[in-house]
Amino acid sequence: MKAAAITAPGRVELVERERPHAHRDLVVVKILIAPMCTEFKDRRAGNLGDALGHEAAGIVEDAGTSTRVRVGDRVVVMPQNGCGTCSLCTAGEHIHCRSGRDVLAESGNGYGTATYAEYVLKPDWLLLPVPDDIPLHRAALTVCGLGPGFTAHTRMNTGASDTVLVSGCGPVGLGAILHARVRGARVLALETQEYRKKLAADLGAVEVLDPRALDPGELAQVDAAVETSGAPGAASLAARALRPRGRLSVVAWGGEVVLPPLVPIGADVFGCWHWNHQRYADRMWTTVRAAAEALDTVVTARFPLDEVSAAMDLQDTGECGKVFLLPHGAEGLR
Repeated sequence: MKAAAITAPGRVELVERERPHAHRDLVVVKILIAPMCTEFKDRRAGNLGDALGHEAAGIVEDAGTSTRVRVGDRVVVMPQNGCGTCSLCTAGEHIHCRSGRDVLAESGNGYGTATYAEYVLKPDWLLLPVPDDIPLHRAALTVCGLGPGFTAHTRMNTGASDTVLVSGCGPVGLGAILHARVRGARVLALETQEYRKKLAADLGAVEVLDPRALDPGELAQVDAAVETSGAPGAASLAARALRPRGRLSVVAWGGEVVLPPLVPIGADVFGCWHWNHQRYADRMWTTVRAAAEALDTVVTARFPLDEVSAAMDLQDTGECGKVFLLPHGAEGLR
């Protein structure tokens, strides 16, 4: 099968890799949509490798001995490979599992954990069935596009009486804006890139401000904030914008997070990574249905797999929302 690999500094191309086979509960999924995340930064940094991509949506190709899914099922592929038995996994927090499975060693496959590819191997319990009424291209956003923001708003219990600040309007930040709007909250956003400022406004942010020209005192004290940018000082700025007893969720992966004194404002601070698909699947699908066409605004480009280099070039510019790779062409958009 075809898969993407970073073969030299600044270079990503398609390579031929062994197509995986199912083994017991390890299921093969035909990837129809591979949402792109931060792998373009690996190309930029010269991190060579052929295991690119960690989110996908597609169709079960070979169900092995699984009793959870069947051939032909439409599914979303969750990231990583939790052990499935520890207290974190059984509570639905598999993303924090410290004892992940080596699915290649278990199954005897030489390749199959990457999603910038035509097929992927996954434990059946990490496949989320897609309801019949939800198009696959919207379901595909329930990994990194909507997942972190879902956890942030769930833990902060965001509601219609809240004003929410979203820091950073990349794909994850746009997802956080959508969640806030679906919950009825008023949204302010921080972003430096003009293209993404417009996307944030289109999704319902009432103001989109440039944090470089902003003093926290200029922000009306907000009830809750979601930091998605990872920019130096961004979490601190978001925390200083909170009202007393406000809530802050830090979603961005970056360097050390420096915050102002929290005791005087009594802030609740949450570190949010992925979402709990075992506990909250119904709630996520309700959000997808409510967001409807707004989700299509988040996806600003689609590329066939063999144009992965051009897709990463676009990501490098920042002039995009979420970008999709389509390993099997237009079949992923039906």
